[in-house]
Amino acid sequence: MGMGPLRTGELDDEFGVAPLSEINVTPLVDVMLVLLIIFMVAAPLMTVGVPVNLPKTAAAKVSQPKQPVVVSIDAQGQPFLDKEPLTSDTMMPKLRALASADPTQVVLVRGDRAVPYGRIVEIMGQVSAAGFSKVSLIAQAPSGTPAQ
Repeated sequence: MGMGPLRTGELDDEFGVAPLSEINVTPLVDVMLVLLIIFMVAAPLMTVGVPVNLPKTAAAKVSQPKQPVVVSIDAQGQPFLDKEPLTSDTMMPKLRALASADPTQVVLVRGDRAVPYGRIVEIMGQVSAAGFSKVSLIAQAPSGTPAQ
């Protein structure tokens, strides 16, 4: 009846049951899912700020960026402001009127590929002389999208 050293194949405890060497993860998963639901419900409630009556102001709203002014030059070298044809005597007054309203306005110059480069540079010079500080050329990218 003595308790001697254990022999191989002998059971470890007095009830004849081998020790359980696995961890049951089901309760852990249950607890994690409950915590996840609690945080999903509580997260929107935590972002609510202190209710405040905001003062009214007469300041203007921040304006959205304006559409750029587009000057186009067709294959015959005729300049257009948007879709309106410009003559040599009406071009400068119209451009000066637009420049006096907003000199930081972006002006995009679109020239047909058949127009000589000198004509496009001449129109760009007139746009700059009218008072615009930002003048850009538009070209067609190889993929079909316009590039500036």
